Amino acid sequence: MLPCKQTFAAIGTTWQIESLEPLGNALLSDIKDCIEQFDKTYSRFRPDSLVSAVANQAGTYVFTDDSIELMQFYRALYDITDGNVTPLIGSTLVNAGYDADYSFEQKKQIALPTWDKAMSWQGATVTTYQPINIDIGAAGKGYLIDKISRLLQLHDIDEYVIDASGDLLHKGMSENIVGLEHPYDATKIIGTVEIQNASICASASNKRVWGDGMHHIFDPYTMQPVRAIVATWAIGENAMIADGIATALFFTSPEKLLEKFDFHYLRMHDDGSVDYSSEFMGELFI
Repeated sequence: MLPCKQTFAAIGTTWQIESLEPLGNALLSDIKDCIEQFDKTYSRFRPDSLVSAVANQAGTYVFTDDSIELMQFYRALYDITDGNVTPLIGSTLVNAGYDADYSFEQKKQIALPTWDKAMSWQGATVTTYQPINIDIGAAGKGYLIDKISRLLQLHDIDEYVIDASGDLLHKGMSENIVGLEHPYDATKIIGTVEIQNASICASASNKRVWGDGMHHIFDPYTMQPVRAIVATWAIGENAMIADGIATALFFTSPEKLLEKFDFHYLRMHDDGSVDYSSEFMGELFI
């Protein structure tokens, strides 16, 4: 563990940055501004965000330049998962009750349009052909972790761990052992893995749950939560990739994803069995 810790709230959860030295007021201010810009752009839970405007009316909208990387990644995930990982999933989540008011009241689901019928994304500019609910929950937290990581490096912070409630990015020479939370019992772990100069992100069906078996990982075709996979962990060179792959592993075989992306993984199925990549260097207790 590193000696200096900074804890703060962001995008609805608790974050912690560990470092060898204090972050300093100027860096903390830059991090705060970065989070506010991200939230005001991508949060579907605040009415003044850009994605809330996109949800209200078709038109042409200009996002920040660094959105290009995120949407190119989303398009790659969309194509390789046959549309299962899609930024258009927002309306499905809203109708399932995971809306801006957290009403948890289920409404009639409507089939999602395809990416190309709903919008055209060129650079940082999106043209929508109908109101659409964009949700970047599959990779957005990882994307924000990477943005904060770049700020740390700009301020000459070279040794750190960013922990966004279990999704982590490590840089430096320190040892960083991560416990893998059991999806059926949050007081237990199913194993550990060492992360160095890489990111590990997890996704599980016991997070963001409501109602009768509802959770945030929805199949856009059945319009129901995914059941066959209950937890995934992905290790990648950056947090955006690890975060997006952790979601994609609920829908698509690891072998197919490995044709496009470089990562290690562990998955747990609904019967408690696991599968993992041959390069996964963790210790499992199950």
